[in-house]
Amino acid sequence: MSAFTVQPNAFEAAYLRTLRKQIHSSRFFTVNTLNRDFVGTRGFSIVFRRETVARVAREFPYFARYLDVALTPDCNAFYLNPLHLVGGSRVDPHIDRSLRSYCAEVAPPVLVSVLYVEVPPAMRGGDLVLSRGKKHLGRVTPSENTIVRFDGDLTHSVERVETDGSRLSLVCEQYRLTPDELDKVPEFTIETRAKAYGSDTDSRKRR
Repeated sequence: MSAFTVQPNAFEAAYLRTLRKQIHSSRFFTVNTLNRDFVGTRGFSIVFRRETVARVAREFPYFARYLDVALTPDCNAFYLNPLHLVGGSRVDPHIDRSLRSYCAEVAPPVLVSVLYVEVPPAMRGGDLVLSRGKKHLGRVTPSENTIVRFDGDLTHSVERVETDGSRLSLVCEQYRLTPDELDKVPEFTIETRAKAYGSDTDSRKRR
């Protein structure tokens, strides 16, 4: 099987417009809690388990359609985050292991799903680059309403965005954890730097 797939025309235009509007207007949407690989980016993150998918859909109804399409049934823990880049933003090469804040030895996700919600017209830069070790596997130029799925152990990066405008994606890391690992992961929590979120905010910065 291919290490990554590209699915265009994933949703109807009305849903994509709603998703874009709701993410940008969310009270949690601010400078990312993600690590130093994510240069000049904004967003927030939701950690949840399989049994709390319905809660995510209830508290963030605009994510429900995406989750219906993106989540795989054999995974039991998830890390969901809108990722916003503008001119000058980039994401340096890394392998996703965002749940290591809770379970230090966690393996990479089984799968990562990325929906491109918003892409600047005639964008220069901003391509997703995928590799396994030293082997280059592919380059994906973002296109609105396209879902890219790739193996979670791939090294990936986003090239520096060279044009103005908003590059917004919705990323979901999907994990298959052992029972002991799963016990360490919250059933549901939100990671954000938004001060208005109050004392329950999980604002840890992963290293």
